[in-house]
Amino acid sequence: MAELSEALLSVLPAIRVPKAGDRVHKEECAFSFDTPESDGGLYICMNTFLGFGKQYVEKYYGKTGHRVYLHLKRTRKLKEEDSSSSAGDPPRKKPTRLAIGIEGGFDIPEEKFEYDEDVKIVIFPEHLEIPRDGLEGLPDMVQDRIASAVEAILTADSASRKQEVQAWDGEVRRVSKHAFSLHQLQNSVRIPPCGWKCNKCDMRENLWLNMTDGSILCGRRYFDGSGGNNHAVEHYRETGYPLAVKLGTITPDGADVYSYDEDDMVLDPSLAEHLAHFGIDMLKMQKTDKTMTELEIDMNQRIGEWELIQESGVQLKPLYGPGYTGIRNLGNSCYLNSVVQVLFSIPDFQRKYVDKLEKIFQSSPSDPTQDFSTQVAKLGHGLLSGEYSKPASGDGEQQPDQNQKGMQDGIAPRMFKSLIGKGHPEFSTNRQQDAQEFFLHFINMVERNCRSSENPNEVFRFLVEEKLKCLATEKVKYTQRVDYIMQLPVPMDAALNKDELLEYEERKHQAEEEKQPLPELVRAKVPFSSCLEAYGAPEQVDDFWSTALQAKSVALKTTRFASFPDYLVIQIKKFTFGLDWVPKKLDVSIEMPEELDISALQGTGLQAGEEEMPDIAPPLVTPDEPKAPMLDESVIIQLVEMGFPMDACRKAVYYTGNSGAEAAMNWIMSHMDDPDFANPLVLSGSSGPGSTIICPDPPSEDSVATIVSMGFSRDQAMKALRATSNSLERAVDWIFSHIDDLDAEAAMDISEGRSAAESISESVPVGPKVRDGPGKYQLFAFISHMGTSTMCGHYVCHIKKDGRWVIYNDQKVCASEKPPKDLGYIYFYQRIPS
Repeated sequence: MAELSEALLSVLPAIRVPKAGDRVHKEECAFSFDTPESDGGLYICMNTFLGFGKQYVEKYYGKTGHRVYLHLKRTRKLKEEDSSSSAGDPPRKKPTRLAIGIEGGFDIPEEKFEYDEDVKIVIFPEHLEIPRDGLEGLPDMVQDRIASAVEAILTADSASRKQEVQAWDGEVRRVSKHAFSLHQLQNSVRIPPCGWKCNKCDMRENLWLNMTDGSILCGRRYFDGSGGNNHAVEHYRETGYPLAVKLGTITPDGADVYSYDEDDMVLDPSLAEHLAHFGIDMLKMQKTDKTMTELEIDMNQRIGEWELIQESGVQLKPLYGPGYTGIRNLGNSCYLNSVVQVLFSIPDFQRKYVDKLEKIFQSSPSDPTQDFSTQVAKLGHGLLSGEYSKPASGDGEQQPDQNQKGMQDGIAPRMFKSLIGKGHPEFSTNRQQDAQEFFLHFINMVERNCRSSENPNEVFRFLVEEKLKCLATEKVKYTQRVDYIMQLPVPMDAALNKDELLEYEERKHQAEEEKQPLPELVRAKVPFSSCLEAYGAPEQVDDFWSTALQAKSVALKTTRFASFPDYLVIQIKKFTFGLDWVPKKLDVSIEMPEELDISALQGTGLQAGEEEMPDIAPPLVTPDEPKAPMLDESVIIQLVEMGFPMDACRKAVYYTGNSGAEAAMNWIMSHMDDPDFANPLVLSGSSGPGSTIICPDPPSEDSVATIVSMGFSRDQAMKALRATSNSLERAVDWIFSHIDDLDAEAAMDISEGRSAAESISESVPVGPKVRDGPGKYQLFAFISHMGTSTMCGHYVCHIKKDGRWVIYNDQKVCASEKPPKDLGYIYFYQRIPS
């Protein structure tokens, strides 16, 4: 006891009680996916509150000298069944509410296990172990201090663990801001109790009553062509009248009310009064049409595509071992799971992060949970080591459910998801996301963290050659840009089964009119060769500013490859915007080739006989105001009506040289994550509104040092900070968005004979480094999406390993029997060695 007291007294000053703001990592090791349920349990440092598995706690002690840890070990056991409950499970009810864990919604699976928890204090290097209740005999002050710290750690909210499936109600609606101040026209309009028809077409269902003027108009057209003809939303755009109620959903209990201004379903406490204005008595109305919730539930339970992509109708053989590790779904994180499974099947990412694991861990900062390289290396090791690729823990008695066969415990990358989503408006949430957007976000994060070191992104990076030909002068302009994805258009008019599609649409329309079950889906079959031809075909650019004419002209744009990457990533552009900018998904089958040759798309550069246009910037100024940009207001208004900020729309039109709505929209989509996206337009050298902000104060040396540590020169760091009012976070974003310009300046400095100290560190490469080689590839992986939109549904991936296809469906990893290569969303091709 004397030895124990002496040891505790020596470490007492280092024991802290968690306070508000402290992150307590008591569910996951900072360097591995060990948890309190792992064989060795989890050690929580009682000074920093970082958690470590048995393999890493000694190393952490050796590096930091922190000696005292709280050891948690949980043992899972099957819950004892309640003998009072009736035998057998009750039949599942069909969901009637778009919710999870709410009456009428989708059920939360009941937890079948409970846990025994063992808690003790461990002191290093002696490995002295003190049970939680073994503090008797110590001085009261020591007991109180240690007991308070232990209790605070055990009761604190975990830093990264969140409920993987939590109660969620998709029908919670806010009261509309227009509910109590809605202006209703005194136009004597009276609405009959039935027999409605759209005022602008022959639609007799999906009808909406505008509660300002009494117009009855059809709803939006859905992604598959069903729904309405958009007359209700067009009426709002023309009039600004905000609230509409769906006819056929009105009952004494309420109705579906939509606010176009707030772009959401809303509550209207004054609904009875608003309906009475048009002669509608809520108490006498009956439901005759599906509510929006019922329609969305039908969408979420759609089958066909789901079964094909997940290979649900086939008995699949589970796979375990290195490279066959499943990933738990942390709440709509299947997009992340699918992307990282593919990335860590590529040798360059394995070499960068997994092979250098120990070096990365040794050089990690004081809080490794916030270090990108550490968490990516941890993720890669978890996927490739095989340590966590084991069958899911069962109860040992009951046979597993058919859908649970092949399920693994797998890994739960909470720290990685939290870190990579930090500060991002979408990836920081539990909402479903676009896998392609996440892939590019991850690539961007790797770029930021590999500025002056080996960069695995080089396997994807390629140069695009764009040729613009002015049709008026026949002169040309060649430009090159860096890209990571080949976006392949889908020409629906090239479908091979047009007659079948027309027949299907007729039968579908007839079934909808007669309220009969819809016919079996007929999917458009588009040849891959047609998609490739569409990619390479010249595209007409209207309102093109020709420097040869110094006026607007019409040009043809041709896109080619200036280099071929080691791995070619192809995104099938299934998700598009209609003419009304309503998102829709193309239900299409494209037979992707196992081997691909795109050598015919190689760029040629300036050809003999071609004459280049002069390199002069377009004059975006008026004669009277030399510094004020002359912008196409019609395009700005069009973009603002889509819901984008006015200042962002002005910048989009300015930076695309007044070249039209499509170019401006593309600029907006690629800059939406910029921190200054909605800031006013800033013009160099001007004064007044929209002028460049000049920083009176010099940048802080700490901020400069931080940017320099990323591999940039001091001059580049100073320039970035001055351009962003000395904001470090904005400066980092600025420097990465201007990387090509900075590298070009550096190259010019060196060519003019300036020293490295005056220009740029020699360790920083000039220009983007790309690999080049033959344009022949072999398919090795693809990511598939199920659902009506990238914002909902589910993602899985198929990867070719050891000569066979493997399906990764979150925690399920199985040998694939029928890989649906025609239904993929993102395809990964590997270069065939010469």
